[in-house]
Amino acid sequence: MAAYRVDDDYDYLFKVVLVGDSGVGKSNLLSRFTRNEFSLQSKSTIGVEFATRSIRVNDKIVKAQIWDTAGQERYRAITSAYYRGAVGALLVYDVTRRVTFENVQRWLKELRDHTDSSIVIMLIGNKADLRHLFAVTTDDAKAYAESENTFFMETSALESTNVEHAFTEVLTKIHHVISRKALEGGNDQTTLPKGQTINVGSRDDVSAVKKDGCCSA
Repeated sequence: MAAYRVDDDYDYLFKVVLVGDSGVGKSNLLSRFTRNEFSLQSKSTIGVEFATRSIRVNDKIVKAQIWDTAGQERYRAITSAYYRGAVGALLVYDVTRRVTFENVQRWLKELRDHTDSSIVIMLIGNKADLRHLFAVTTDDAKAYAESENTFFMETSALESTNVEHAFTEVLTKIHHVISRKALEGGNDQTTLPKGQTINVGSRDDVSAVKKDGCCSA
């Protein structure tokens, strides 16, 4: 899938959120995917930040606006509002810290409480380059993802392993969901989940449709 850099040259705009405990590597996943950068000195995110990148999905150009939020408890008041309009999520834990995996259930509940039921969720086991320190087995994580009906992938932002694959897979699945909803709705954009068809230019509710809508030829 080729990357596109022209800001206004896209057919769809999808909001994707990164969630998970502090220190699991959310910010480095974001910077690796959007800028191909990694920082060993990265500090905890304060509040919320986002970055964008466009990719081609089938014959459409999809622009992802990816939001990264602080995992610390004291910022929860910010993060609950930031779910609004999200159509995809990467739920991240650190494969070397069992507690971050145990907290996935709480993050998943929060995600589902604040988003539409059709949101595409991928469970991400990050820092897979530290395989000798694994505290969460791949089989355990895969079984949990299957039980919760989410996708699953192990990544390494440091080594750039599966980062591209994880994001593009989520964006492709979102595109399929949006396209299916459009077909089922008989070309009626109002059948998209509430809050997900937006006036492009708003940074509060970012989701799905630009130009002629999700059903343009």
